[in-house]
Amino acid sequence: MSVSEATAPPDERSRFWRIAGAGAAFQAGSAAIDSATIVASLVFQLTGSAFAVGFASAVLRLGWLLPQLVVGFLAERAEKRMPFYVFGAYGRALLAALIGLLLWFGGGMAPAMLGLAFLGLWTVYAFVSGVVAVPYNDIVGRSIPSASRSRMLAWRFFGGGLFALGVAAFVSLTLDILPNLKAYALIFGLAALLMLLSSSLFVSAGEPPMPANRDKSKAPQDARSFLRGGWQVLTNDGRFRLFLYSQWLGGATLMALPFYVVAADQSGLTAADVGLLLGAQTAGALASNPLWGKLGDGAGKLRMLQIVAAIRMLPPIFVLLLLGAGAGIVGYMLLFVVIGAMMNGVTIGYLGYLMEISPDDRRPAYSAYFNALASPAALLPLLGGGLVAAISIHAVFVAAILAAILQFVLLRRISRLAAGEVS
Repeated sequence: MSVSEATAPPDERSRFWRIAGAGAAFQAGSAAIDSATIVASLVFQLTGSAFAVGFASAVLRLGWLLPQLVVGFLAERAEKRMPFYVFGAYGRALLAALIGLLLWFGGGMAPAMLGLAFLGLWTVYAFVSGVVAVPYNDIVGRSIPSASRSRMLAWRFFGGGLFALGVAAFVSLTLDILPNLKAYALIFGLAALLMLLSSSLFVSAGEPPMPANRDKSKAPQDARSFLRGGWQVLTNDGRFRLFLYSQWLGGATLMALPFYVVAADQSGLTAADVGLLLGAQTAGALASNPLWGKLGDGAGKLRMLQIVAAIRMLPPIFVLLLLGAGAGIVGYMLLFVVIGAMMNGVTIGYLGYLMEISPDDRRPAYSAYFNALASPAALLPLLGGGLVAAISIHAVFVAAILAAILQFVLLRRISRLAAGEVS
């Protein structure tokens, strides 16, 4: 525990650890149904389609981003943001449970029909999950001081990583001893329970009071003024605009994410090996947490984003080498260790910097504007699926490398723009 956490008032310390604990439980639950491993493997087995794999990844990201414009408008006008969180958080837990039931009882369906039913529920799950982002960012931003946010996120991912190691062992064992659909059903059931725990912990932390200097007259009176405010932020705030462009490029690097497990499948790995890949990804995320927490609060959120952008180049380069060498499970486990570390850095850096550039009294609006404008990048895994189908799986990884290079250059430009400011 840091000095700042140790000397904080009891309510603040309790809120810090409950929010971190809620994040850890969610992290473990989302690891159980990770779109880059578990869901990608399930969808590929049911449909045999690279496009369907890309869709499952794209819709998860798109569903997370698109609802935020509506939620941001409503939350900006509301006195409390917690009710929005309750709807989204408990709703996604319910939908994960429904998917588990579908897989448990859907064994008699044709694989293609079951695949379509799964993707339908998965799409609803994605969009309900998206309701959570705006209230979560706002409540955390008001609950946790800026100097402690990266540490809180690192504790969240560290605790979630420990839980997720157990989840990965459960996934591997379940896929090894049960028929595939029953195994995946139990995995989704476990995810639902962990998400229920996460929701309850976060709600128990409570919502801090609104800022004392909040000017209610600045709240948008109608949807048109709210949208006009987003255009003004985009045109007048240079850091916001360049960060948005860098997020689009980041989405281009992540379009390759669901295809790493497809590459492993083409190299002869089995369904049970997916649990080992998930464990490797979790171990990489877990080991990287101290680095990201210290880096984000010490060197700054922007510097951390630049380092993460450089690391984004490694997984696609690594997998191209593995495909060329015909590597086995050990090589792919090392790849997923790097992916896990990278993805933790991506999430901690993105959340920390977005909170940093958002005014305290306008954080719901800034989150909504940013994520809605970033949402087109969520469709890029569909482009990845098209590249795989039209050219080869190698093409999507080459595109990811080029996008990572461009993102690094753009983030360096933000540094020059922000010279003399605290990032």
